[in-house]
Amino acid sequence: METMQSTPVKLSNNAINEVKRLMGEAGFDASQYLRIGVKGGGCSGMTYVLGFDKIEDDDDVFEIEGIPVVMKKPHGIYLFGMEVDYQDGLNARGFVFKNPNASSTCGCGTSFAV
Repeated sequence: METMQSTPVKLSNNAINEVKRLMGEAGFDASQYLRIGVKGGGCSGMTYVLGFDKIEDDDDVFEIEGIPVVMKKPHGIYLFGMEVDYQDGLNARGFVFKNPNASSTCGCGTSFAV
């Protein structure tokens, strides 16, 4: 059963605009949610997960500016207060994770430790 939770993460305006642009592309499956999470691996111990996915039984569900978001319940302790940004500059392009819970991060910006 789907229940809306308080929002543990934030999306910047740039990230919101990019996610909505991707959702508007031809072939996007409207039954999918934006999945934000973590998984083991990467040079600092954990890696961020960001992509479109189906809802699963152990997911928390929330909405950010009309974007349906899912996250595994245990991931909240690693991601609470995090902001996902999107950069579209000459030197950097893509989603950037600003996580106040990370004790260290790697140079690529997608791996962290707590």
